[in-house]
Amino acid sequence: MQYIINHHELVNMEPRYRAQVINSLSGFKSANLIGTRDEQNINNLAMFSSVFHLGASPALVGFISRPDSVDRHTLRNIQQTKQFTINQVNESFWQAAHQTSARYGNDQCEFQQTGLTPNFIDGVNAPFVQESRLKYALTLKEIVPIELNNTVLVIGEITDILCEQAAIKNDGYIDIESLNTVMVSGLDSYHTSKRLSRVSYAKPDESQQKLSVDGQAEK
Repeated sequence: MQYIINHHELVNMEPRYRAQVINSLSGFKSANLIGTRDEQNINNLAMFSSVFHLGASPALVGFISRPDSVDRHTLRNIQQTKQFTINQVNESFWQAAHQTSARYGNDQCEFQQTGLTPNFIDGVNAPFVQESRLKYALTLKEIVPIELNNTVLVIGEITDILCEQAAIKNDGYIDIESLNTVMVSGLDSYHTSKRLSRVSYAKPDESQQKLSVDGQAEK
């Protein structure tokens, strides 16, 4: 039997309880650390579960930043420097990644507070997370205000990708499961995945065919 939560009950829920309910509805989400650096060269790292694909040509990725009722270091740094990194979280450091969501002060570096390691490449001023096995750098393209709840959509264009070579298959598919990537549900529940199968491109007049991880038809 399904339990029905009506609109009156929803809007009158205790705020923290409602936040858990609503955040759980969208299912499993990617767990990513966004790395930035301010104009004083202080590194910042923050957990986001709102990262999503916007397009491949140009290569655009977006994420949602919450209302600016408190100082949002990530958003401020991106506005200042126009660069940031996105680092997928894996099983080896998911608890340290979660700890970055604590409200550290302006003068406190999340890398130092959590034991994670900053890493840099030429041409990118924002820090990568060394422990991440799939990460990429982005240049800010647009910040779009969302008036409904005072959040903003931050859009970046991918400039550099760092990934373990074995995870990139011949057809371009990246096997993130082989990188032990984790995902998040609700506000604080972390999960690993188990692939069912890849499948062939869907066409109205053809049956689907299961594919191997390398994109080959399975017999």
